[in-house]
Amino acid sequence: MKIHEVAELSGVTVRTLQYYDQIGLLIPSEVTEVGYRIYHEEDLDRLQQILFFRELEFPLREIKDIMNNPSYDRLEALRNQKAMLLEKRSRMDRLIRLVEERLGGQQDMSFEEFSMESIENHKKQYAEEVRNRWGDSDAYAEYEKKTKGYSKEDWNSISQAGDSIMGEFAKHRDLSPEDETVQELVARWQNFITTHYYECTKDILAGLGNMYVSDERFRENIDKHGEGTAELMSKAIEIYCA
Repeated sequence: MKIHEVAELSGVTVRTLQYYDQIGLLIPSEVTEVGYRIYHEEDLDRLQQILFFRELEFPLREIKDIMNNPSYDRLEALRNQKAMLLEKRSRMDRLIRLVEERLGGQQDMSFEEFSMESIENHKKQYAEEVRNRWGDSDAYAEYEKKTKGYSKEDWNSISQAGDSIMGEFAKHRDLSPEDETVQELVARWQNFITTHYYECTKDILAGLGNMYVSDERFRENIDKHGEGTAELMSKAIEIYCA
């Protein structure tokens, strides 16, 4: 999907989508030789997640930190977003009742219906939980330092390099996860993360391997290289880290 098609579908302006790309919040899966941004299904899924967070008034910087966190769980995020949206709806219902009471002649000068405390507390709690999993770690500090100066071209180059390694995994899906060739690819993947993001210890790598199959978004993104690629990576990483 081209950027103007995504804008028409989502109601997000082309300029906003370009800005999301510039800040590394929503980078399209493909950029053509002439510079056209092409968005795949997983990009639209990420955009929807971003819009849920925006509806709940999360700042863009916080959305980026949450969604780029290696421990980000899409389903958990949806569950928390649902809970916060229900709280938001409950607040609106209370405000509507207050308006109706005033229209009916009641003179109760109540202001508690305007309170955002419950929603804000939930937002803070969720952001803190995500941050605590990785945000206070040395890995996160290193990630922030390394990626802070990355340009759009840097991100595109890194993305292509990562896709290339995943493509190699996909080519060897007929091999056992214990195979030397596959295990060498795991080592390359670990080195790739360390070089471009943060020191990828075996503990961190093992956690990522689990996420590649437990989080449907990760599985779908990896399996675009070939069905079963995520499963092979996950099993091979488990063996490598053991």
